[in-house]
Amino acid sequence: MPEITITDTDQRRAREQVLDVREDFEITDGVIPDAIHIPMGELNTRLGEIDRARPVIVICRSGNRSTRVADALTGAGFTADTMAGGMIAWQRAGLPVT
Repeated sequence: MPEITITDTDQRRAREQVLDVREDFEITDGVIPDAIHIPMGELNTRLGEIDRARPVIVICRSGNRSTRVADALTGAGFTADTMAGGMIAWQRAGLPVT
């Protein structure tokens, strides 16, 4: 599972799916526009919300959970990358959030 930069994520997010796996209380700080929010613990029951035909960029707070989720998605037949540094790095870079 490849790890991509926040710059790569920003460039690719319009054509790929961004999957935010943080918990509900964590997203109050903001999410990447148009990201799909599915907490990591709910992923198995909500896989149908993710389009298998489009690559997925998985994000979390710092990059740890997203790595595990991207590995699991790859094992389930998805094309998945993780964003290095997570939302901490995204927000530090001043990139957009909603």
